[in-house]
Amino acid sequence: MPDPSYSDIIVTNPHDHVLLITMNRPKQLNALSGNHLDEISNALDAAADNDDVRAVVLTGGDSVFAAGADLNEMAKREAIADLKNERQRVWDRVRRFPKPLIAAVNGYALGGGCELAMHADIIIAGDTAKFGQPEVNVGIMPGAGGTQRLTRTVGKSLAMKMVLSGEMIDAREALIAGLVAEVVPHEVSTERALKLARTIAAKPPISVRLAKESVLKSYDLTLEAGLDFERRVFGIILGTEDKQEGVNAFLEKRKPAFKGR
Repeated sequence: MPDPSYSDIIVTNPHDHVLLITMNRPKQLNALSGNHLDEISNALDAAADNDDVRAVVLTGGDSVFAAGADLNEMAKREAIADLKNERQRVWDRVRRFPKPLIAAVNGYALGGGCELAMHADIIIAGDTAKFGQPEVNVGIMPGAGGTQRLTRTVGKSLAMKMVLSGEMIDAREALIAGLVAEVVPHEVSTERALKLARTIAAKPPISVRLAKESVLKSYDLTLEAGLDFERRVFGIILGTEDKQEGVNAFLEKRKPAFKGR
């Protein structure tokens, strides 16, 4: 059953160890209001604290992912007040989510919607997906990582084109540029994301969590420092019960039963 404590999202558990968060502001094309973002971050915080959740899928549904920030709220924001705005702290909570996060994207993922998708570890794009940072069209610029994550993912030239012109790219262009992992028919994008989440959720949770952290460290550390971090967490994993279970299961030719210990 959906969690009744949310109004702008629907939270369900469609499979063991997998949480599905569906954005639910269809009339606003899932525009990201303050409350909408807060509910997403609250759901992720709850998932982070729940040992039964091992992977999360975030989607906007079959028609649209999120068509940007809520411009009705944006019209009221001022520079000085924005320095104290809770919105950035909400984005930071999404960024710090420690478990695998998969975005299933159909239709528009624009502005804050594109930035939200880029907070995911893996993006599965439906063939109708369109990605863009069109903030310049309304007199602003990306403010939730669009200039930074996009550049690191697709490179300077394409990022500059998208940010400075406001032009969108489609799913195939996003795949070629490395922004998304797969392109599938839009009607099965969430199903594919859930299948991938189930695959990941069946792996040892500690290994998955530390592997995610190691990959993300590659953005922040030098190669030498990143390799050192990788070796250190690898050593931690060698001491887990799941490591022994995985080795034993392989030798005994059976399916492993990972416990997250």
